[in-house]
Amino acid sequence: MNLPNKLTMFRVLLIPFFVFFLLAPYFPQNGKYIAAVIFVAASLTDFLDGKIARKYNLVTNFGKFMDPLADKLLVCSALVCLVSTGQLAAWIVLIIIAREFIISGFRLIAAEQQIVIAASYWGKFKTTFQMIMIIILILDLDNQIVQMLGTIFTYLALALTVISLLDYLYKNWAVLKDHQEA
Repeated sequence: MNLPNKLTMFRVLLIPFFVFFLLAPYFPQNGKYIAAVIFVAASLTDFLDGKIARKYNLVTNFGKFMDPLADKLLVCSALVCLVSTGQLAAWIVLIIIAREFIISGFRLIAAEQQIVIAASYWGKFKTTFQMIMIIILILDLDNQIVQMLGTIFTYLALALTVISLLDYLYKNWAVLKDHQEA
């Protein structure tokens, strides 16, 4: 297993620790800070694994499959936890998770047709804004400016989620067409 794939697997292994420190009642004062550090570390592995894989030509089928799955697991775990703590509305999380299911379905259909659908810039912006939003909400600082930033990033992440979905559907709609001859 190459380094980018190890980083991807490390990100997946960090998720239960992240959830534990964010939700466990054993660390009432410091749990959210430990969870934030874990989330940031996991998010950085997302940046590093792709950069290393492309730079050193270490792109693998395992990485193509596992990297986006690890991202979805990390972000969705955080979002569900933030609903549980009352910091994020469930309807926002449902829209974000629905987008991920729709995109995953498209990718499965495309893969059956030997079509590789690359991530778009909208999708990368969406992921970046979601991760920033999650970090701000996890820290839950008692500061009006930070709380306002949390709200702004929440709605920006939501808007980018919808925009990236529409962009993805528009650019890849042909994947759904039946290519069999009659």
